[in-house]
Amino acid sequence: MAAPIDITRSIKTETEDEDTVVITRPCANCGGVIGPDGYCQTCGTRAPTERDHYTEHPASWVAACCDRGVRHHRNEDATAVAAEPAPGSRAVLVVCDGVSTSLDSDIASLAAARAAREVLVAHRPAGLGTPASRVAAMSNAVMQAAASANAAVIDTTAAGSDNAASCTFAAAVVEGDLVVFGNVGDSRVYWLPDHGSSGEPIELSVDDSVAQARIAMGTPRDEAEKGPQAHAITKWLGRDSPDFSPRTGSITTGSPGWVLVCSDGLWNYASEAAAIQSLVAELSTPDSDPLGLAVALVNWANGCGGKDNISVALARL
Repeated sequence: MAAPIDITRSIKTETEDEDTVVITRPCANCGGVIGPDGYCQTCGTRAPTERDHYTEHPASWVAACCDRGVRHHRNEDATAVAAEPAPGSRAVLVVCDGVSTSLDSDIASLAAARAAREVLVAHRPAGLGTPASRVAAMSNAVMQAAASANAAVIDTTAAGSDNAASCTFAAAVVEGDLVVFGNVGDSRVYWLPDHGSSGEPIELSVDDSVAQARIAMGTPRDEAEKGPQAHAITKWLGRDSPDFSPRTGSITTGSPGWVLVCSDGLWNYASEAAAIQSLVAELSTPDSDPLGLAVALVNWANGCGGKDNISVALARL
């Protein structure tokens, strides 16, 4: 459990390129043809843009889905994933959630996620040959990735605003049965072992948020996450960030399961690790494709109301 945070300090309230999959799809409303202007030629409904909904599937065991949700007018979330072909070898999962009260948050989140992925793919530190030094070296790479993501936010968005572009950051690096992770803000990393296997589901990351501060001071989770300023974050990436250093950690899994990195658009509806584990068990089978599961989780969140953008990145171990 994190130490209590002074919730009176600075907070923010979060309410066609090569990395997206371009899909020519019929109108979601009536099945009609989408015209070149982006609207259905039959019923006139606006079709989702590539930024509104995209998927990534770099290897058979890793995938991501990012979606605008039901209520927001644009997608301010972003995912960026990478993986080596062999299942369980090495993967990088990154999720960034734009702070919707800030300017250009959609630009900020996408730039941050891709910059972080680039660092984590390029840097494969092994430490000094001991398990502890390997974890320390990989944790340092996650910190470098957050710094690069923060610089990308600053480089790609406008200066001079009193409400500078900003976003959260959550990342996991998988190497065999080792998972090293880090986060800034309230996007999360979970370890979800299969039902019946050894180990318990764990929320690996710890939010930088008003809700987490209240939980640390003894407020029940459900009450804290639904109370006033529940989604106010105490750390973020961006030009006006007082501290963008991630809280890092690691876990050795030792059983079959899923590494999940997600935005609050998903965990709004299932916050506890056990609840997420049960949801994954309900929506998947032992040989589930990560892309199918990522899309199913996004669809489930939209079915619950889709009150926020939704990002899901998964690695199957």
